[in-house]
Amino acid sequence: MLLRAGTSFLRHFALFTAMMLLTGCASMGDLGIGNIGDLGISNLVDQLSDKDENKVDEKEIAALKAVPEIPLLWKHSLNKSKIAVFSPIYENGAVYAADAKGYLVRLDSANGKEVWQVETEHKLAGGVGAGYGTILIGTFNGEVLAFDEMGHERWKTRVTSEVLSQPQIDSDVVVVRSADGRIFGLDAADGSRKWVYQGPTPALTMRNSAGALVYRGAVFAGLAGGKLVAMSLLNGNVGWEAAVAQPRGVTELERMTDIAGLPVIDDQQVCAVAYHGRVGCFEIADGNQIWARDASSNAGLTMDSNNVYVSEDRGAVVAYDKRSGAMMWKQAKLGSRKLSAPLLVRGELLALGDAEGNVSLLRRHDGSLVARAATDGGAILSRPEYISDGFVVQTSNGGIYAFAVQ
Repeated sequence: MLLRAGTSFLRHFALFTAMMLLTGCASMGDLGIGNIGDLGISNLVDQLSDKDENKVDEKEIAALKAVPEIPLLWKHSLNKSKIAVFSPIYENGAVYAADAKGYLVRLDSANGKEVWQVETEHKLAGGVGAGYGTILIGTFNGEVLAFDEMGHERWKTRVTSEVLSQPQIDSDVVVVRSADGRIFGLDAADGSRKWVYQGPTPALTMRNSAGALVYRGAVFAGLAGGKLVAMSLLNGNVGWEAAVAQPRGVTELERMTDIAGLPVIDDQQVCAVAYHGRVGCFEIADGNQIWARDASSNAGLTMDSNNVYVSEDRGAVVAYDKRSGAMMWKQAKLGSRKLSAPLLVRGELLALGDAEGNVSLLRRHDGSLVARAATDGGAILSRPEYISDGFVVQTSNGGIYAFAVQ
């Protein structure tokens, strides 16, 4: 009984702390709250309560150790990140990566050798984005930095708050999402502002590195409060909004239904998943709901021609039929309660990382574990990135690991 009472006290203390820290306009980066910002309020509460609920038993640990190892192609080291979540990106045969101390590097995707390194002299918070010969990163001070493929700075501009996600570029527009809920369309030539969209700002929101998806002249973004919005890439005009999830519960923490990951899309539908909410798919033209199922994710999802794959916030990967929403399978024995969003890789496989720095390969048709590899122990919080021979991940310890998929 004493243990239960202590756990209850910690849970309520966490709720109180969350409300005190996150109610208002200041971000965690502004407040200097490194530990809680890095962990995430939702995960803090999860860890303070019911700690033993999802313990991995010895048989499951043995099973994880027994699977084949994913072949390592190469590795590279950057600096650690306490708060910012970085993702490398593959573009024109190169891998670009950045770290919180301000370094941007270009690596040969075949062998991991460093082609060049730039010291930006900024505290970086988000990236890397790339396209059309432009490399993009964001800072804690709300700057967006653009470089060419040789590492020369092209332009620098400022938005209204820290840039935690990968900037996106399509044609002549750079799309940037800031931590205060705004989405900016910037001129790709000089960084000047073309348009801005102001999203909802609930009293309590997740600190996450989700950006916006650019697809065929439109921008799709999941917002705080469970909304999915589609807008014009040209001028930022909203085409439609849809509710992925509705806030439920008494406290602001219980009612937090942010969409923490990127939406996924094909020619007919766009899908998204909300924390403490649902996963749902909507018609791309008008936002009409096709199907929805209860789910919760602070990582994200992906989609192929058959299924939608969701990394749930309790450490499971779930596959839903993309046409009906029927659950096809669930893999809940990966040994971690915090997973990255999954990546589609060759051979009908899914690749994903976890908070302990492990990388797993799953079969798409049944979720079975095919292979696994360890990195440096740092959390892998961003989706793995495709390269021509496999995929690459970046850990919170600054490790960049490229793996082969045969």
